[in-house]
Amino acid sequence: MSVRRCLPWPDKRLRTAAEPVEKITDEIRATWQDMIDTMEAMPGVGLAAPQIGVMLRLAVVDASAERGRVIRLANPEILEASTELRAHDEASPNLPGVSARLERPARVTVRFLNGQGMIDRHDFEGLWATSVQHQIDHLNGRMYFDNLGRTRRDMLLRKARKMATPRED
Repeated sequence: MSVRRCLPWPDKRLRTAAEPVEKITDEIRATWQDMIDTMEAMPGVGLAAPQIGVMLRLAVVDASAERGRVIRLANPEILEASTELRAHDEASPNLPGVSARLERPARVTVRFLNGQGMIDRHDFEGLWATSVQHQIDHLNGRMYFDNLGRTRRDMLLRKARKMATPRED
C-alpha cells in the first residue's frame, strides 16, 4: 500500500478520541496495511490510526525481534493489567526528537476486533504490552507525555519546540 505522513504535534486530531470501528471492511484492511507500511518505515513497534489522521480506533503492533508478526487491532480495550510495572523509553513520530522513560503495566489482557472481524482476546507482555498501551492512549486522544508529571512534560515539550525551530546563524 503506502507510507502515510504522521501528523505533527500539536495537531488537534492527536487530542481527539477516535471513533469505534463498526465492522472490518476492505477499506479498514487497506488502512491497516498503510499503518503497517508507515510503522515499518519509521521504524517503530506500533502505530494508531489517529497518528496518520484517520480518526478510527485502529492500531497495529509488532514488537517482535524478527518483525513480520504484526497484530491488527480494532476497538482495543484493556481488560486486565498487571500490578508489576515495566520501564521503557517511549517516543512518537508525531513529536520527533524527544522521548521519555515511562512505567506501564508489564502485562495486559486486551479485547479487540481482529483482522477477520472476530472479537479476540490477547495477553501482551513486555514491549508488546508497552506498545499496545501506548497505541490505546493515542486512540483516546492522549500522547505518551501525558503520563508524565507537569514539570517533566513541560520540559519535554519545550525541548521539542526548540528542536523544531529553525536556527539562524
